Amino acid sequence: MTTSHFEETPAAPLPEPPPPPFQPEDQPVHEPAFNAPWQSVALILLIVGGYGIQTLFREQDVINAFAFAPANLAPGHWETAITAIFLHGSWSHALMNGAFALAFATPVARYLGPKLEGGLLFFGFYVLTGVLANLGYAALHPGAVVPIVGASGAVSALMGAAARLIGGRGTPGPMFSKAVLSLGASWIFINMIFAFGGGALLPGAGSAGVAWEAHVIGFILGVPLIGLFGRLAPRD
Repeated sequence: MTTSHFEETPAAPLPEPPPPPFQPEDQPVHEPAFNAPWQSVALILLIVGGYGIQTLFREQDVINAFAFAPANLAPGHWETAITAIFLHGSWSHALMNGAFALAFATPVARYLGPKLEGGLLFFGFYVLTGVLANLGYAALHPGAVVPIVGASGAVSALMGAAARLIGGRGTPGPMFSKAVLSLGASWIFINMIFAFGGGALLPGAGSAGVAWEAHVIGFILGVPLIGLFGRLAPRD
């Protein structure tokens, strides 16, 4: 009995499929080195650039016309409670407030949103808290004639607002969250040093004093007011 034997011929290998078409998402993601909200950038320009403009004029004339002193309230010069926010005593003073503003304005600006309404709320918050901090200082020193300048009260309010946003992970958390209490205690401690050491411990202050009370008042104001302003902010 015979058998037939067939040898199988190996199949030819299938061609490799062509590579998939290039997709845009295949590109590596590059995070921008600087991505601060436009409100924060504008605020830095306002603080530092504003002092640059201030230096073009005689310092004492600027102080006499636009600095705030509690005694100004009696004759009705309330406007200096606003104008003083936009003045500074030195380049060091302006640059330091600018650095603090960049750090603490950023979360507040992001929370209020990038739209025009959010920007108006951001600067409204900044000016209102700065004015209230100055008026709070005046309430503690009624009739004082020593003028004060600087955005520190408003910047401190941004600090208080940012602390509350940190406690709520981007939205206003409890007003007595760990972030608010820890940052607030640290800020009060630093200002107690200013209270006893004066301007000698503050770069650029020289022999001038530090209106530390406005700093503390500003922080305290920022904590509740960010909730109010947040309710007014546009939401997508």
